[in-house]
Amino acid sequence: MTSDAFENLKELAQNFVLLLIKADFTSATSNFDDQMKAALTISKLQESWLNLVLDAGSLLQVEIEKTIEMENYRIVVVRCQFQRNIIDVQVVFNENEQISGLNFTPTNFEYHPPEYVNESAFEELDVIIGKGKWALPGTLTLPKDSGPFPGLVLVHGSGPNDRDETIGPNKTFKDLAWGLASKGIAVLRYDKRSFTHAKKFTPEILDKLTVKEEVIDDAILAIQQMLQRKEIISKQIILLGHSLGATVAPRIAQQEPDLAGIIIMAGITRSLEDTILDQYTYLYNLEGKITDQQKNELKLLELKVEKVKTLEISDNVSPQDLPLGITVAYWKDLMENNQVKIAKSLKIPILILQGGRDYQVLESKDFKEWKHALSNHENVQFKLFPKLNHLFIEGEGKSTPQEYMNEGHVNLEAIKTIINWIKTSKFKNLE
Repeated sequence: MTSDAFENLKELAQNFVLLLIKADFTSATSNFDDQMKAALTISKLQESWLNLVLDAGSLLQVEIEKTIEMENYRIVVVRCQFQRNIIDVQVVFNENEQISGLNFTPTNFEYHPPEYVNESAFEELDVIIGKGKWALPGTLTLPKDSGPFPGLVLVHGSGPNDRDETIGPNKTFKDLAWGLASKGIAVLRYDKRSFTHAKKFTPEILDKLTVKEEVIDDAILAIQQMLQRKEIISKQIILLGHSLGATVAPRIAQQEPDLAGIIIMAGITRSLEDTILDQYTYLYNLEGKITDQQKNELKLLELKVEKVKTLEISDNVSPQDLPLGITVAYWKDLMENNQVKIAKSLKIPILILQGGRDYQVLESKDFKEWKHALSNHENVQFKLFPKLNHLFIEGEGKSTPQEYMNEGHVNLEAIKTIINWIKTSKFKNLE
């Protein structure tokens, strides 16, 4: 078979997978041959695919993995890299370039603890955060030494994250929990509301959803649970937020007076809409050449960003006309609560950590603004790690989404920095 013919099959296979991702199962089956249409109906295809991706998380990348020629059939393997696993879609074509076979092969990632973890130094307990409709399963990692211990509550980034903040083979929060518990610090992590209760988010709930319901309410419940545990020093409970969790950490501290301090790992100071535009601009220019389609997509995104900046809560604007399909209520809530201004009003110790290779939260903009706003506050410390990415994993060169699929761990120096800060900070509650 000629390479040009295989190029056409690659395009057909990739388009088929994109239709699955868009949940357009009717269109996806339109190129099935008669035997496939009888064997795999629209409803069966829908059921099979949705069961596979239910817990897979956000889609990171779609790419052609390989092609195979076998007798009268040609197979194109399309690799879908999701947040929590990989699904290889094997699309079999007949001589007429119709789909005559299909196979889904999921790959789950195995976690390998980093060298700085001492698994004999701690134990893990199952806990429940909150109660009723939105109760969340979580894990409390407790050192085995005689307590009580300083306590850390972990708050996730955006999207439906599990308690480990799993992205590919990487588990940022599991690294933090196990690394810190190995050195005498208790850590509480939990599955995010949008992960555990995704099916409960009706259109009516989503229309009114803000970061309060998505993140803040559950973080406060987690802090309150730590306050009640005899193994934890109630006056030394700290919140560590990563990404979106870092951005709203000052708001959580403002609402929870019992917090002793906060750690901001990769928190933005820019508006979310400007951050999104910067991210897409960076990603589209990674290869050094931007396509006409990408240029058009950026222009459309710029229009959506401008629309956000003039929003009023009473505006009846469809989420599809706003960046990332986020609702008016969510945007307005973020606009009315400035994280930098709130952080400046806090009297508790703050540690701000930043990776120099992070393309999502920028050293040149966000970290620089944190330092400019808070450098004269005696209770604030800053630490830049030049070689770390958004997950605080070390690497070289420009950071890309693809590197999130390579196994790594939260950098040891970042772990040491957190431990040292917790052990040396002058928490007012302890004075």
